[in-house]
Amino acid sequence: MGKIKKKGTSGNAKNYITRSQAVRKLQISLQDFRRLCIFKGIYPREPRSKKRASKSSTPSTTFYYTKDIQYLLHEPLLNKFRDQKALAKKISKALGRNEVSDAARLERNLTPRIRLDHIIKERYPTFVDALRDLDDALSMLFLFANLPSTSEVPAKTIAKCQRLTLEFEHYLIRTHTLRKSFLSIKGIYYQATIQGQDILWLVPYKFVQRTAGDIDFRIMGTFVDFYTTLLGFINFRLYTGIGLVYPPRLDAQSEEQGAELAAFHLEGQADGKEEVIAGEIMDTDTNAKAQAEADKMLALSGPDTEDVEREVIQKAEETNASTALDQFASLDPSADALLQPSSTADAESAGQLFEAFTFFLSRETPRHPLEFILKSFGCKRVGWDTSLGEPGAYCPEDDKRITHQVVDRPDIPLPSPPLTDGEADEDAAPTRTSNHRVPGRIYVQPQWIWDTINAGQLQRPDLYAPGATLPPHLSPWVKPKKGDYDPTLSLADQATAGEEEEASDDEAEADEALEAAGDGEEVEGVRGDDEAREVEEELEADEGMDVELAASDDSEDDEDAAPGAADDDWDGLSDDEGEAPETDHATREAREHQLELEAEAKGQIIKTSDEGEKKKQARQAKKDVRTRAEREAEEDVERRKMMMSRRKRKMFEKMVYSNARKDEETEKLRGKRRKIEKGGAKA
Repeated sequence: MGKIKKKGTSGNAKNYITRSQAVRKLQISLQDFRRLCIFKGIYPREPRSKKRASKSSTPSTTFYYTKDIQYLLHEPLLNKFRDQKALAKKISKALGRNEVSDAARLERNLTPRIRLDHIIKERYPTFVDALRDLDDALSMLFLFANLPSTSEVPAKTIAKCQRLTLEFEHYLIRTHTLRKSFLSIKGIYYQATIQGQDILWLVPYKFVQRTAGDIDFRIMGTFVDFYTTLLGFINFRLYTGIGLVYPPRLDAQSEEQGAELAAFHLEGQADGKEEVIAGEIMDTDTNAKAQAEADKMLALSGPDTEDVEREVIQKAEETNASTALDQFASLDPSADALLQPSSTADAESAGQLFEAFTFFLSRETPRHPLEFILKSFGCKRVGWDTSLGEPGAYCPEDDKRITHQVVDRPDIPLPSPPLTDGEADEDAAPTRTSNHRVPGRIYVQPQWIWDTINAGQLQRPDLYAPGATLPPHLSPWVKPKKGDYDPTLSLADQATAGEEEEASDDEAEADEALEAAGDGEEVEGVRGDDEAREVEEELEADEGMDVELAASDDSEDDEDAAPGAADDDWDGLSDDEGEAPETDHATREAREHQLELEAEAKGQIIKTSDEGEKKKQARQAKKDVRTRAEREAEEDVERRKMMMSRRKRKMFEKMVYSNARKDEETEKLRGKRRKIEKGGAKA
């Protein structure tokens, strides 16, 4: 007889452990257990059978791997947590004896300092592993950098998050590794490529944030503690990798005045020479070249703004021509589409995109995102209104070296022409208001900058002029597949054959209804015809035209008879009832001929019933052909499904159902666009 196994010593019962058992085994509180799991990256697991994994009759809800909890037994942070618990007891006893000074002294001198350096090295053996896990860290730190200070979120934590995020942005500016950005409802998405790793994070808009009471900031604060340590390590590695001293020197006075990026001064490790990235000094040769371009734009400034825009675009295209990627065209139109090289700019081309320009940001535009993006793509000279923060601004609004001004207000008119010599006042000084354009300067809306960096090349500035209807701002990470709705293409390029036929049928029916309803409308080109007007006058004088329906001698006698004679002589059907169809056909032809003559005289267009019937029959024939082809295709699919196994048939039906739902959604989107375009055309 074999040995009887004891319950809970093998299988799932041994591999899994409940949360209450783990807390008792580690001898810490539940709050410290949560913090420790977040730091170490240990999360709950879901066993296949909770009943088998549980050692009690009631299945528990939260399970962990037993090996993970065994691994936590040797964590040095456990001693720190126990020291904190012992210190909390001492402080509570001192406060109970009303010894406030002793409690403050204990808290000040004996509070253990928790360091997470060893955990960072354990979880991320290589630097690439840390970069891969940077998405959530940046999103969380940028979120806390924009929160107001409260009792749950201390000001010290917010200041630390702001400093680390600004340091990371400075690295992106220096290396030109920012690639894409997108404006969404949640905030601004950014994507950077560092050492071959794509990092995507979300930055909220700078609105007044209201923290709700149902948010557990203790757990979020634990993540922030870990992420600040992680980003500090990454910033140190990034700065030292390009030869800069970390941490960069921070000017506290400029920071208090709202300098943000300009408050940091970067220093090189080799010679200790200071380089102010966010200020006026950068590279002497590059700055001199850019200043020469600005001076050239100043010489070209004048009342003809279109010539200036054309000169700027041509110069930028010549600059980016060397880094343009080749496009591969297929010789066979029926072959598969060739993969094109990515249009994402590399570091060199990204550093030259806005290098030749001088930007000024109006006070209604978001200063920090625009400054960060412009400097990340090569712009060295960015000015803004002093109300947004005086430190760091390159130039005022009336500076003549400005080539582009970013505005987000209605259309800005050109300034009024100067007064003549007789009207001019000698004592009056020339004044300029902020709601007038400066000749020789290009005015664009902020979306122009985002669309330019996503496309990797300068976009047409006239499409983003103040007050203009902007093009759709699409996500650079969503690429429409074949059959999906693509806002960048016209309806003729992406609509299916069935949709086009249905749309044409609807248009034809609508036109017929309009023609039937608007019988009295006039046609252009015939309205002023003299001959038509003469015929119309003759028709009005004769009160219409009479057409003989039957050539007989008795018609004149019937006309001369009294009006009531027809009723008195009526005695059933006539003897010529066999000729009724021919008479009806002749009557219809005569009526149509009469209507055509009247329409030609009045300048109208009228369609006969035969033409309408022919068109309806043609449309119905096309529908019948398409329906027959679809029916044959469905029968073929059903025959193939009969040869499948039950499992594959279910998978196929699920795939067909999901594809049909997607097609319905795309058809709805294209239908909405078709209605919008029709409404715009009518307007």
